[in-house]
Amino acid sequence: MRLYVDSSKCSGCRACLVACSLNLFQENNPKKAALNLMPHFPAPGVYEMKVCTQCGDCAQACPTEAIKLNERGGYYVDVDECNLCEACVPECPESVMFVRAELANHAWKCDLCGDCVAVCGTSALWIGN
Repeated sequence: MRLYVDSSKCSGCRACLVACSLNLFQENNPKKAALNLMPHFPAPGVYEMKVCTQCGDCAQACPTEAIKLNERGGYYVDVDECNLCEACVPECPESVMFVRAELANHAWKCDLCGDCVAVCGTSALWIGN
């Protein structure tokens, strides 16, 4: 299973970012989301959304094995084992592996919870095989 996106349907409302940060950090803080929403304005005037494909490249790069597989088939960061080394960040082909020491004391990524899908009013996001 993985998260998919159709960026052409994205309105840029950021509801997915809020839902994601609520799941991961119990905070209403879009800067702590595990999605990357990139506005391309004024031209061509669209939003581009990057999401985790659950490829596992981050887990393979992690020297402390802090990135593990959950029961939903998504990778997550075990916060007790993450040492903020950032080895996972450059390995992510979608640029949705985050380490920002000023925001959190561990790395974070999509754990395939589906909260972003539930709040997307344009059906731009979905989970599938």
